[in-house]
Amino acid sequence: MALTEDFVYFSLDWPHMHHLVALVCLVVVVYKLNMLLAKRKTTFRNMEAFSGPPGHWLFGHVLEVNVTYIKLFKIVQWGKLYPYAFPLWFGPFVCFLNIHHPDYVKTILTSTEPKDDFAYRFIESWIGEGLLVSKGQKWFRHRRLLTPGFHYDVLKPYVKLMSDSAKTMLAKWESYTKTNESFELFQHVSLMTLDSILKCAFSYSSNCQTEGGTNTYIKAVYELSDLINLRFRMFPYHNDLIFYLSPHGFRYRKARHVSRIHTEEVIRKRKEALKNETELERVQVKRNLDFLDILLFAKDEDQQGLSDEDIRAEVDTFMFEGHDTTASGLSFILYCLACHPEHQKLCREEIIEVLDGKDTFEWEDLSKIPYTTMCIKECLRLYPPVPGMSRKITKPLTFFDGRTLPEGIVFGIHRNANVWENPDVFDPLRFLPENVSERSPHAFVPFSAGPRNCIGQNFAMNEMKIATALVLKRYQLIEDPALKPKIIPRLVLRSLNGIHIKIKPNILGHEE
Repeated sequence: MALTEDFVYFSLDWPHMHHLVALVCLVVVVYKLNMLLAKRKTTFRNMEAFSGPPGHWLFGHVLEVNVTYIKLFKIVQWGKLYPYAFPLWFGPFVCFLNIHHPDYVKTILTSTEPKDDFAYRFIESWIGEGLLVSKGQKWFRHRRLLTPGFHYDVLKPYVKLMSDSAKTMLAKWESYTKTNESFELFQHVSLMTLDSILKCAFSYSSNCQTEGGTNTYIKAVYELSDLINLRFRMFPYHNDLIFYLSPHGFRYRKARHVSRIHTEEVIRKRKEALKNETELERVQVKRNLDFLDILLFAKDEDQQGLSDEDIRAEVDTFMFEGHDTTASGLSFILYCLACHPEHQKLCREEIIEVLDGKDTFEWEDLSKIPYTTMCIKECLRLYPPVPGMSRKITKPLTFFDGRTLPEGIVFGIHRNANVWENPDVFDPLRFLPENVSERSPHAFVPFSAGPRNCIGQNFAMNEMKIATALVLKRYQLIEDPALKPKIIPRLVLRSLNGIHIKIKPNILGHEE
């Protein structure tokens, strides 16, 4: 009887409990909304020194720059009206100061401010706290320990590995010379750069260019890259819980598990193979060093090395940064040269003269192709592989014109008509030494600048030079006017419809 009375009392009291829960939820929502409105008010106050294009009260500038490649170039148009910097609103609460002048870029990139966590946090659950996303003393220590891995003595043997990977790709292209039809570049170049990274980082021959569809690790790396890009451009997926519960979140965790198991197994096997070695120089006598060797032997002033988790993070970071960004850069380089046959011809003549009958590139040849190098840099100016660099300002920052940004996130792009004459024109002579000396060194920053510049920029430039040279020696590149790329900024620069060219054999450079 007492139990029945208690149940009746509980049943009668339940509506009151229901109202209490609803009231608590309402209070939480109101509190969060007030916090967001206060943040919006503070952001408006912080940005009041910087005029910019008017935005929608709810969507900000999202509808104007986030959908198609045509709308992307509105940012360039706005840059003509606001030549140093202007605010861009992504929704009602997220605002970036969009910077596109070298004097402003210098202020940001020479500072020690950390990278923002808006986009990079999507990558961190895969690559961990590697150089790309780490900060403070951890970043400083890792940067110091990893720098020897990019010394020219280590990079030298990579030239042959990169050449071999490029020649594998070019052999696959032979079938396209017989069809006179265009083909999509990025998928081929991406596999080639992945092949090179695996050889240089792990000494691992994956055969991914010929067996890319069957290797589970290769599939996982591509899946992770695609899902991170998907999450970056879908605003609901910016919420961790929504992404976690989604089918894409499930696929992401599955691919991440495959990637981690593979990397950890490679590290375990290498540590086992090196367990009796105490000096890196003794290993180098026996064989060429790779990136993993450098990581395993790295020691700080206290003779402390990197943990297994740190090593895995740096390997995964090198994998992500080293293959996707270089693939984007190289794909657009080949596309630009297809669109400008007069410059392609000059590059080819220079390359054939340097190679002098050789079928592969050597270390000494890298410095002997100045015109090709200028063309590569001009392509990187027009199509920077990483379309934006961002920093999170943690203290007031004053620019050269006296304007101050108290705190927030700064976002920079790489085009300005006030710095580059006829900025949309392909002109490699911009990079003649006498022309470079007249510009700010922060006018051209495809690999960033300052203390957090890209540690692997020489690795990337070497690979782009080698692949470009071997492509031009063997093939003539031809533009397909019907398939122009529709540029869209993601974590790396991509094209919505791919990057297409036609090719035909270069009789002068291709020895049958």
